[in-house]
Order: sequence, then C-alpha cells, then structure tokens
Amino acid sequence: MARRGLLWMAALAALAAAGCGRGQQAAAPPRAPPPDPVSARVQAINGAELAGAILPPTPAATTPGLFQPDPVVVKAEVLLARAHASPGVIDGVAGTNLRRAILAFEAMVGLPADGQLTETVWARLKAPASPPEFAVYTESAADVAGPFYPDVGENFVAAAKLRALGYSSPEEAIAARFHMSEALLEALNPGADFKAAGTRLAVAQPEVPALPPVDHVQVDKAQASLRAYDAQGAMVGSFPATVGSVERPSPRGVHKVVGVSLDPVYVYDPAKLTWGPKGHGKLTIRPGPNNPVGLVWIALNAPGYGIHGSPRPDKIGKTASHGCVRLTNWDALLLSSALKPGTPVVFVHQRGGAAAPGG
Repeated sequence: MARRGLLWMAALAALAAAGCGRGQQAAAPPRAPPPDPVSARVQAINGAELAGAILPPTPAATTPGLFQPDPVVVKAEVLLARAHASPGVIDGVAGTNLRRAILAFEAMVGLPADGQLTETVWARLKAPASPPEFAVYTESAADVAGPFYPDVGENFVAAAKLRALGYSSPEEAIAARFHMSEALLEALNPGADFKAAGTRLAVAQPEVPALPPVDHVQVDKAQASLRAYDAQGAMVGSFPATVGSVERPSPRGVHKVVGVSLDPVYVYDPAKLTWGPKGHGKLTIRPGPNNPVGLVWIALNAPGYGIHGSPRPDKIGKTASHGCVRLTNWDALLLSSALKPGTPVVFVHQRGGAAAPGG
C-alpha cells in the first residue's frame, strides 16, 4: 500500500510538471533564431587562422560568381594596413599588392623578406587585444541620400561640367569609407540592397594609426611602391603606387615636398600637358574623391608633378600614371599628415625617357 501511494504521488508530480493536462507533453524549448548570415561572415573573417605557409592563388575579383574571398587574405590585408604596410585597397586578392605589403612588413620588423604569408609573419601581424578586423555596419539614411554624381571615368570634358566629383553610388561611398574594393563589398554581402537604409553589411575596420614623422620618401617605379622613412632610416610606411609610364615617366633624382592641398581643384591645361582633350582648351574640375587627383595633392618642386590620391583605388600599383605618383585616397591622406615642406622625395629605379609633366 505504501508503494502504491508513492507511485501515485509520483504520477501527480508528473502531471503537475506537464501543466496538469491529461496526456499533455512538456513544452518544447524555444528554437534558437536562425544564424544571421552577415554576422556569420564577419565572425568567419575575424576568427580566420592561417593554415599552411603560403597562400593559394585567389580567383580574379572581376569574374562574376567565382570570387569567393579567402577570410585569411582579407584579415591579413587589414592587419597589414594597421601596420603601415598598406595593401592599397582591401580586395581579398592574393596578388602583387599583397606581396609588396608583406615584403614591406617583413622589412619593418626585421624578418627575412620573401613576400609570403608564413606562420611567422602571421604571428607578428596579430597584435594581442587588437580590435576586430571586420564588423557589421548598418546603412543610415544619410548613406543612401547622396548626393551622388555621374561616373564619367577619365572624360575630363564631362567631369568639368559637374559641380562636384563625388561618389556615384552608396556602394562606392561605403567601399571607400572602409578601404574596400566594391567587388569585395559585393562578395561579402551577396544580394544586399545598398540603396536601402537599414541594410546590414560586413565591412572592414582598417583603423590605421597615424604615421610617425617622415624624414624622407622613396618612390620605386620598379616595385610600384612608395616608402616612407624616419630620421634613423627605418621604414615607417609603405604604400602601393602607380608611378609614371614609358611615354610619361616620373621625374628623376631627388625632389622636395612644396606643400599639401586637401580637396584640390584639378586644372587640365593643354598648354602644359602633352595628353588629354587638347581641343577643348583649359578645363577646371571641381573637388571630390573622384577628382583626377583624388582628395589630396602633395606638390613637389618639379613643376606639374606631385603625389596624390586617385578615383580608382583598385588600379593603384597596377597601371601607369601621367607622370605623377598615385596612391589610394586614404593612403595619400595618411602620408600627407606626416610630411612637411622640404621633405625629400627620392625617385629610384627609373627607366629612360624625358620627363613630361602631368597628373
């Protein structure tokens, strides 16, 4: 009898736990919300670790549907930028600009220079307690409101008719803000509506610190690089650069910084230049990130020559210029803040040919 009483009490307890409903099952625990794909992509990059000594080739970022950025590559690009070994635009491509950045970093920290992302380089790049390399960004109403301007490329006649040389789309503006290529921004955010406020995006977090004072600058045409040095001769910064061409080479020898202009107006003067739409006379192109010289002009004491930004960050280090030294807008701004009038700029590894002024 006692045993039956115990069984009865156990049954009552079970019923009470089930909500006293005859035959009712215990409530199932709430389901976890589905994983947020944007946050998942950010976490994958931030948690990426190098597996193997050398990066595999990356498919071309311009091939639709094929570009799947390697989380290690994009994480390395952010870390290199923070170390002042700039890869230029963060594009997820294991190409020449990434190799140049690794070579510069190896030189700055005293490692054997081979341009490969080895475990040793990776360990030196990953500073303890550094902020995450990528984050989720939510587009604001201001991001999508503009104003935006037509993309006229290198058509100076059309550019001179615009009241500003601003970005052509929210996508372009956001990519530039976070030092990314538009191709990488699209690859990390498939199907994103860049024109809608509230859209959540996976974006880079460069957070590049200011450069220390620069004693002199070296422009290396053969390596498509600009390197900055302190007074002790230590490299403190390296940037991919587009440097002249055979037809319009950059100046030779040693020159000096004359001054820095932010948001410069660009003047195309056919009386001084050997290229461009000469039949249209002098053209004045207003400021903006898509101005032919970008957001900053660092004038040199070689008339018509300078170091400047660019409206095409994805082309830096990969194409020729009209004789000047082109950097990404963000690299040019970073460098300009560490220069002063009189800073020497040394051009090395130049090819033959007479200098022809131009942007």
